[in-house]
Amino acid sequence: MFSKKQDKRIEKYQQELIQTHFEEVESMYRQIRGWRHDYRNHIQTMKAFAAKDDWEAVKSYLDLLDQDLRTVDTVIKTGNAMVDAILNSKINLAKNKEIPVHAEAQIPYALKFSELDLCVIIGNLFDNAIEASLELPKEERMIRVFMEMKGSQLYISFTNFCAGKKKNKVNGSFLSTKGVGHGLGLVRIDQVVERLGGYISRNSEDGAFTTEVLLPQMNRSYND
Repeated sequence: MFSKKQDKRIEKYQQELIQTHFEEVESMYRQIRGWRHDYRNHIQTMKAFAAKDDWEAVKSYLDLLDQDLRTVDTVIKTGNAMVDAILNSKINLAKNKEIPVHAEAQIPYALKFSELDLCVIIGNLFDNAIEASLELPKEERMIRVFMEMKGSQLYISFTNFCAGKKKNKVNGSFLSTKGVGHGLGLVRIDQVVERLGGYISRNSEDGAFTTEVLLPQMNRSYND
């Protein structure tokens, strides 16, 4: 009975997580579509300045456009469209919460597992890192993301600065202190990694928390 209730809670949490990720991605692309919609007007404005030989006005306008574009331009281009969508929506979310993110990722276009699995792992890792970062003063916040292929395995690493000293494991695991939702996120990550035959490691140090994931891939050419 307990197992069935837990499974239902996890299923509900997963559905809510996917909906949240979808809304975040949609918000990011809505900004991009809005900028593109205004593109013609921007061109006409600069043509008007140019027709008057007002090159200083053209330069100033270009500077404004460049600044505006930085708010919607894709931050990370990994080579994988789904990874780009998830990472960039989360980076945008972190930026809105005044959390700096240093991200580096190179991912093949073709991956063995589904986009849903990728969404669950990356989305939960990012959400956990953002939540922990919000406990710190703004000047101490930082999230580092690194993703690449290591041989035939996809390597994912998330590190975030966090409040407090090194956390201790209980029965081999770190316990969540953030309530039901956060705990289910950890469970979902572990379930997906186990099902995919992967490996996960969590490490706590004073002021920092790191999660590393290895996911096996099919032996194939990623240029196919």
